[in-house]
Amino acid sequence: MNVTESFLTALDSLLANKMRSILTMLGVIIGVAAVIALMAIGNGFSAFVSSEIQALGTNLIVITTDTDVSDGYQTLSMGDIDALSDPVNVPDVAEVAATVQSNKEIIYQRRNTSTTVVGATKNYFGVYNLSEVSQGSLFTQQDIDTRARVAVLGANIATKLFEDAYPIGESIKIGGTDYRVIGVLAEKGGSMMSPDDQIYVPLTTMQAYLTPVRTRRGEMAVTMILTEATSDKTTDAAIQQITNTLRERHDVTYAGEDDFQIISQTDLLETFSTITSALTLFLGAIAGISLLVGGIGIMNIMLVSVTERTREIGIRKAVGALQRDILIQFLIEALVLSLVGGLLGIVVGWLMTIAVAPIMEEAVPVIDIGTIAMATSFAAAVGLIFGIYPAWRAARLHPIEALRYE
Repeated sequence: MNVTESFLTALDSLLANKMRSILTMLGVIIGVAAVIALMAIGNGFSAFVSSEIQALGTNLIVITTDTDVSDGYQTLSMGDIDALSDPVNVPDVAEVAATVQSNKEIIYQRRNTSTTVVGATKNYFGVYNLSEVSQGSLFTQQDIDTRARVAVLGANIATKLFEDAYPIGESIKIGGTDYRVIGVLAEKGGSMMSPDDQIYVPLTTMQAYLTPVRTRRGEMAVTMILTEATSDKTTDAAIQQITNTLRERHDVTYAGEDDFQIISQTDLLETFSTITSALTLFLGAIAGISLLVGGIGIMNIMLVSVTERTREIGIRKAVGALQRDILIQFLIEALVLSLVGGLLGIVVGWLMTIAVAPIMEEAVPVIDIGTIAMATSFAAAVGLIFGIYPAWRAARLHPIEALRYE
């Protein structure tokens, strides 16, 4: 008997017990659908995180305090900003910005909310790609120099406080003090730590009135320093120059004593890619358990089928069927169950992905060919592995004993 005949015979056997075959395939369908849907969600989240980080530019370098070394004190200061702004010290750095951040209560008339207030330098908006405003304008260098009590609102905060009213020129209370609204940022979307949910004031204003934190040396502290390398190719050189400059200013002799941390966008992207990839594989592994359960179901039904068709197997052997013919027939039956279940699972998984896409907002699930191929291959492997024992058992039946079976 050739493979085609074995396939047709196997198909007839499965169609003779339609309901049982459908219920057997259900485990594979659920398993494949779960693998595709969860992997798609993981891929979508990974792509979203990568796009958010890349949107900031691959030549961005972030410097923060290493609190483990500094015993919780802030170590970055305005003096560090001046040193890093000097092209003699860091020739491969094109721009230097800084922030001080703190959570404050915001009040406008009878509305209030609590959010992050960011004290920023004038060039912070350009470095962080936040220069576009929907209303008003950003604060100027004069606002920085005079410690002006002005504020730029994120899109969501503006809506929450003012609803449909025009906010420019209105006064809001930040930490109990009046600040005049001069601008509203263009909406950036629901990203991580979204600027839509933050308020921006001049850095000097933040240091003077809202968060007057100093370093151990008595200098005005900053939470974070943002620098831009002159190009992607000079990022590593810029990091080394920044490191040398800060070590000299902070009297650091050995690398293990650095009281600051430097993270480039490339490092951040690699770290998040590793995390999201691991998360995606974890989700896929959890869903893969469903496929194993489906495989056990296939083995169970195939063993029942062997028992029910013992006399049929005896007759076929009596008329000349070889052990390999019986083996191939039952293996094909198991493979048909798993592959058809896999194909239906792909469709169900695709429909599940479409259903959850609106809920995921910007992290839209992404189905790739690799995931489909992996799920289909896994389904076929499950059918083959869990079909081997029942097929071997059927092939090993002695024809005389099989014919006597009632």
